[in-house]
Amino acid sequence: MSTSAPHCRLFLALWPGQRLRTALARHRDAWSWPPAARRVRTDKLHLTLHFIGAWPQARVDALADALAVPCRPFTLTLGRAVPWSGGLAVLEPCAADSALGELHASLAAALEAAGAAVEARPFRPHLTLARRCAGARPPAQEPALRWPVSGYVLVASAADGSYQILRRYPCALRGD
Repeated sequence: MSTSAPHCRLFLALWPGQRLRTALARHRDAWSWPPAARRVRTDKLHLTLHFIGAWPQARVDALADALAVPCRPFTLTLGRAVPWSGGLAVLEPCAADSALGELHASLAAALEAAGAAVEARPFRPHLTLARRCAGARPPAQEPALRWPVSGYVLVASAADGSYQILRRYPCALRGD
């Protein structure tokens, strides 16, 4: 990473491909938003697996290596458009997926082994569409967007709000 800061803010995420990203943006733009709403930029749409937070810059490569865990490809269907309390609008999966839960648990174990704190709250998978949007109304038709998940990413969040993918982790097909 090309920053001179001693720490960087990191998270692990599922990162949609361009076709899904476009469909997500269409769905986001179909909501009825209050004036104060802050929609998530299309290029920043993702599903967070783990928020790592501040991490020493000098130890990023070692952490990135430690986060390579086995995972299998799976399909996630996002279709529950939900306004959350606290002013968030999100898309949730239609149903729990065991492969997503397994990936989340494997990454939690890898983070703990690397000395990173893991959130104690239960994992509630979602893709945030907007913030500060109390009173937002989702479109009448839920989207049922199919997301073929073939890997996950380690992302750095810069002070200017931009994201940089530091490492991509592909899932392996069974038998590989």
